[in-house]
Amino acid sequence: MNQPARALVAAPTVASSRSVMERIAAHLSSVVQGKEAQARLTVTSVVAGGHVLLEDVPGVGKTTLAEALARACGLSFARIQFTADLMPADILGAQVFHAATATFSFRQGPIFRQLVLADELNRAPPRTQSALLEGMAQGQVSLDGSTYPLPAPFTVVATQNPLDLTGTYPLPDSQLDRFLMRLSLGHPSPEVEARLLTTRGRTPPVEKLEPVTGPEELIGLRALAAELRMDDSVAEYVVRLAKATREHGDIERGASTRAVLAVGAAARAYALWEERDFVTPGDVRAVLVPCLAHRLLLRSNVQGAAARDEASHLLEELSRKVAAPR
Repeated sequence: MNQPARALVAAPTVASSRSVMERIAAHLSSVVQGKEAQARLTVTSVVAGGHVLLEDVPGVGKTTLAEALARACGLSFARIQFTADLMPADILGAQVFHAATATFSFRQGPIFRQLVLADELNRAPPRTQSALLEGMAQGQVSLDGSTYPLPAPFTVVATQNPLDLTGTYPLPDSQLDRFLMRLSLGHPSPEVEARLLTTRGRTPPVEKLEPVTGPEELIGLRALAAELRMDDSVAEYVVRLAKATREHGDIERGASTRAVLAVGAAARAYALWEERDFVTPGDVRAVLVPCLAHRLLLRSNVQGAAARDEASHLLEELSRKVAAPR
C-alpha cells in the first residue's frame, strides 16, 4: 500500500498525543469490533516503537487489525504469508544479475515497508523466522556485506497460530523477545458476531479506512514517548517486579534486562493516554502482562494458550504483591 507524500506536520505534544492515539484506536475498533482494550494496547506498542505478536486461532481478525493499523497511520504495508517453504530471500530480497550489463543490483523484499505483517509466523521454520531478527532489532538488513536501512517508522505485526494446529513451529526465545507485546484477540461476543452478519457488505471495512495520521507524526509520537519522565521510585518498582519473576518458584527463567526496558518503553507510551509527561505505577501495571508473559519460561510443562494464561496469572499475582511507590 503506497501512500502519497505528506506535508510536514507539527511535532506532537503531550496535550495532543492522546487525540492522535484515540483516532488510531477508533479506526482499529471500527473493523475489529469489541476489542477496544487490544486496540489500545496495539497503539501503545507502536507508539513505544515496538513490534506486536497476535496469538490466536485463525479467523478472529488478526490480519484485519494489522492492515487497519497500516491504513490508519498512512504507512506502506506488506503482508508476508509464512509457510514451510518460505525462504529468507523471500522476505529480505536478493541480488539480481543483469546479463546486459553484467552487473548485480539489490531487489528489495517485502520487509522494506513501514508496517510488515508476518502472517502465521510460526508456520515457517526457525531459519526463515530469523530473517526478521535484524530488522526488528536494528531497523536494517545486512546482505552480502552491505547494510540497507529499513523505512521509518518500521513495525512488524506478526500473527501466530496455536501450537496444537497442524504445521506449526514454536517460536524461538530470541524471536519472541523481539516483540514488545503479545496480545490475544479472542472470539467476539455473540452480539458483535450478529452485528457483523447484518452489516458486513461486499467491500471489507478495512478498505474504507482513511489515514488519521502519517509517518512523520508517528515518528514524533515515538520521540515524545521516549522522553517522558520516569522517577527513580517507579524505575525501582519495575526492577522489583522483574526481580520477583526471577525468584518465583514456578518460573524457570524470569524477565531479562531487555524485558525491563520493554516495560519502561511501553509504560511511557501508555502515559500519553492520560496526557501525562511522567510514568506512574498504574502505567507499569497496565502493560506488565502483554510485555512480560511471552518472555517467561515456566517450570511446568504446559504449552500454548495454557502457558500464556499461567504466565499472565503469575504476573497479575506479582503485581498485587510487589509494593508500588506512593
